[in-house]
Parts: sequence; structure tokens; C-alpha cells
Amino acid sequence: MWYNYLMKQYKKYYIIPAEPEILYPALTNEYTIQLWTGDEAEMSTEIGSEFSLWDGSIVGKNLAFEPNKLIQQEWYFGEQDEQSIVTIKLHVHPKGTSVELLHTNIPDEDFEDICEGWDDAYFGNLMDFFSEG
Repeated sequence: MWYNYLMKQYKKYYIIPAEPEILYPALTNEYTIQLWTGDEAEMSTEIGSEFSLWDGSIVGKNLAFEPNKLIQQEWYFGEQDEQSIVTIKLHVHPKGTSVELLHTNIPDEDFEDICEGWDDAYFGNLMDFFSEG
């Protein structure tokens, strides 16, 4: 598909100092999300429900959940030919949880900001939140 050259993907692993049973609710419960982000959040584990993080800076639709193991979402970037899909897999790790992140079909113009956001605001905040606790 010729238009796909404008889309990128980002894959990275993070180690979060909390077990999957503790980390999963921190990613899926809107009240817990508000604790580590400091911003308003709307989240539900109902398939097809829409979510909003960081006061609406990130919005999308929830596609799949497997408690303590998997979260899959579509992130909205305006009009796109292909969905931007975020897949977060949680794996038990000696230091807590190994998080496998795959974000596909990121618009080229948003790629740098998205990668920085994952590293700093999203998983950076989670690492800080669980390190301090």
C-alpha cells in the first residue's frame, strides 16, 4: 500500500517495579490513572468503549482486554486510512512487570511526540509512581 510510507510503528519494552496484578488496574481504572497522571481520565474495560487520557490529549477506543496480561486500543489521529493500534502486553519479571509496547500506524508528523510521550509521560510516570510507592 503506497500510502503506508507515512505511517510508522514504535516497539519498546519497559520494566515497571510492580507486579502485573497491580500494574493492570493502574492502566485500566480511571481513578488509578488519575493518580499517576495527575489529569482527568475516562476509562472502562468494556470492549468498544471510548477512553480519554491527559484531559483529552489522548483519545480512542478500547479493543481488547485480558486481565493482567493485555490491553489493546485504537488511538485517534483524525482521518486515517489505517487504524493506529496500541498493544500493551504485561509479562511477569523478577523486578515487577516487563511491558511490551507496540504502537502501529503512527502518523509521521506525530511520531517523535508519540515516542517521547510513551517514554516520559506514560511509562516514565508509571515507573516514578511505583518507585516512590
